[in-house]
Amino acid sequence: MQYRKFGHTGLTVSNLCLGTMTFGLQIDEAMSTQILDKATDAGVNFIDTANSYPLGGGAQMAGRTEEIIGRWLKGKRQRFIVATKAVSQVGPAPWDKGASRKHLLDAIDASLERLGTDYVDLYQLHYDDRDTPLDETLDALDTIVRSGRVRYIGVSNFLAYRLAKALGRADLRGLARFVSVQPRYNLLFRQIERELLPLAEEEHLAVIPYNPLAGGLLTGKHKGDAPPPEGRFTGGKSGAMYQERYWHEREFTTIEALKKVVDEAGVALSTASIAWVLANPAVTSAIIGASRPEQLTATLAAADMTLDAGLKAKLDELTHEYRWGDAQR
Repeated sequence: MQYRKFGHTGLTVSNLCLGTMTFGLQIDEAMSTQILDKATDAGVNFIDTANSYPLGGGAQMAGRTEEIIGRWLKGKRQRFIVATKAVSQVGPAPWDKGASRKHLLDAIDASLERLGTDYVDLYQLHYDDRDTPLDETLDALDTIVRSGRVRYIGVSNFLAYRLAKALGRADLRGLARFVSVQPRYNLLFRQIERELLPLAEEEHLAVIPYNPLAGGLLTGKHKGDAPPPEGRFTGGKSGAMYQERYWHEREFTTIEALKKVVDEAGVALSTASIAWVLANPAVTSAIIGASRPEQLTATLAAADMTLDAGLKAKLDELTHEYRWGDAQR
């Protein structure tokens, strides 16, 4: 396992982060614990979750993932960097979501209780709440940081211009500043290379990409001429979302080309895909996940892999069109 500085902070994290969005729904607690054990035994010291997880469980199940992690963390909290998020709907009331002062102050206390800790290392906005004034959100986060309940703050799923605006407002008003961004990034989704990653590098932000395997498509195990198997690409809104993102003829054609290249290099596609994400100098730590502990073997191998320059160039070339999004499809 390799370790990297977390943006411009003094924090150091593993270059792989364990994502937990399936814990408590697709994966039961016993299996979740095995996955946590395998990842952390390999040197992962960074765990990412959210108050709305498990994904696909709806507001009625929100918080179950944090509860599982909290029970697992008991007695070893100081060994790990724990990140969680707020903004998504987590209850029946209209104020049980968003980035308002009321919701964020309520949400952090609820997350801390579920996680069984008195602080979170990284607290992130799960997405950009355009219905709440940005200054109100920044004020609330500053209050939370100064109270000691959160060490650092970050964002996820933000457009570059909105993140730039938030950084500027925080600097102007002397408030706690975002230190990280969590975007979607993989060989089949490279749009963030155009604006978000250059902004992150210029502002010295940590970048912790999720979906480095495109929901599992970059394992190479799925076939486009067959219905999606039970799992990430099926079931409710989350399954529909993943199908819309990746389950297209163009993506499967690209994957076949990628498989040929990595097979010739003697590297597993999943390992090469994550190593490609980590090879970007803007990236700090890639968020990985699994349905079973053994699925982590190939992804964990990417932590210490230096991607051959020739292989990286081929992967870049085969996926260059994905820097431009659906407009180029």
